[in-house]
Amino acid sequence: MEELRFKTTLKCGGCEEKITPGMNAINEVEEWDVDLDSADKILTVVVTKNVEDQIIEVVEKVGFEITKID
Repeated sequence: MEELRFKTTLKCGGCEEKITPGMNAINEVEEWDVDLDSADKILTVVVTKNVEDQIIEVVEKVGFEITKID
């Protein structure tokens, strides 16, 4: 398993709810969480294989910005 981290523009639980269906639809995602208390609103995703592009697509599709953190 691999952990991917992204900086996002998610702001609240409602924002998190908007990405939930898309995130849960990616079979390779084992678990995910958004740290809404951090300044960069870090999205951490545990995956079985790298699906970075799919994660970015899910977040951008509902109107938020997302950037991978190396």
